[in-house]
Amino acid sequence: MATHARPDILPPPAGRRVPELEAGLVERWQASGGELIDLFATARERLGGVAAVRLGTRPTVLVTDPQAVQHVLALHPGRYVKRSHRARLLIGDGILAATGEAWQRQRRLLQSQFTGRGMRRYEQRITAAARTTAERWASYARTGQVFDVGDEMRRFALDTIWRSLTGHPLDPDTERELAAVPAVVAAMPSLPADGSAARQAVAAELARIDAVASRAIAAARDGAAGPDGPGLLHVLIEASGTRPEYTDRLIRDELVTLMIAGHETTASTLTWLHLLLDRNPQAREQALAAGPEGSPERRQAVQALVHETLRFYPSAWILPRCADQDDLLAGYVVEAGTDVLVCPYLTHRDPQLWEEPERFDPDRFTTPGRRPTHPGSYLPFGIGPRACLGLQFALRESTALLELLLPAHTPRFRSTPAKAAYSITVRPDGPTPAVLAG
Repeated sequence: MATHARPDILPPPAGRRVPELEAGLVERWQASGGELIDLFATARERLGGVAAVRLGTRPTVLVTDPQAVQHVLALHPGRYVKRSHRARLLIGDGILAATGEAWQRQRRLLQSQFTGRGMRRYEQRITAAARTTAERWASYARTGQVFDVGDEMRRFALDTIWRSLTGHPLDPDTERELAAVPAVVAAMPSLPADGSAARQAVAAELARIDAVASRAIAAARDGAAGPDGPGLLHVLIEASGTRPEYTDRLIRDELVTLMIAGHETTASTLTWLHLLLDRNPQAREQALAAGPEGSPERRQAVQALVHETLRFYPSAWILPRCADQDDLLAGYVVEAGTDVLVCPYLTHRDPQLWEEPERFDPDRFTTPGRRPTHPGSYLPFGIGPRACLGLQFALRESTALLELLLPAHTPRFRSTPAKAAYSITVRPDGPTPAVLAG
């Protein structure tokens, strides 16, 4: 009897099977206790920009080729979807973890806050936070005090985002309580796979974060705008008047999400930048020599320092997706249900794309023709509809701080971390004690 294909079921795409890293290499990596990024680097080197790595019962597809990156993130985001965010126990249903229509609604509300026009309302707050940090560094320089550069960068970034969220500068009590945020982020790679057990393991830290969020929401509801006026938190509270989905819980989730996205990534980037300048002091001198203080030339050179740091250590070093349907990716068949990992960290270090990728060279971002132009080649904040909203905010706050610190101070590190830690962000794995030289 003849059979007929159902019209609602598409035939599988014709293509090749994704090349898979041999099992022996995976087993040796597991036995060595190496970092996951090392295994992925081996897969990219041996198999190319679309490679399969079997970490469980099914292979995971690693994507580093720029065209394949663009295919997954920008051209066909509906085929490659987010299932769950690694930080969900911390950020709940905030915009980083939200999916579908909920994500679209949340994105639309926040997008206007991070455009060029929307950014102007935060300029004064960013500048004030940068000046507060610069004054603290001037005191360190006078006294010769040893301080931790990473802690300072977290303090600056948290002050900046807190001012932007609430209109208030960061006070010591809030700063002390919000130390629970990086503590939870650092603990995530070692938390139990079971959600309830993971939450229990960091219950005390989550309670501290919830308490800070509750107080901030209550104060904003009472109309307690800060000295710089209302902030992003007030935008969320105003939305609750017409959008029933903006309950206190969702407002809390968005508040915590914005705190993490607005300070954890920036703090890591600025810490890495100081460590990279310590190894490459000529890059700092070149940036300062690009033009006088306040000139467009100097600002461009300082921004290039930030961009090159983000090339080395992108804010989003890994972007997990799941294939929602069968697809053909760079000529390879990807079956529905396959886990797909886009890895900007490895794309940014691909010698096929970047000349001498392991060399710190900010001139790539100021000299025409020095960097690849394909949009999938450089994506420290992702690309496509789910690219990070805070790109311009992060660049502005980083530049504002560096324009004050670089001409005045050079950190002299007493010790530096031997490696990186790969969690939500890629951060230095250890303290960064330093003193300042004028």
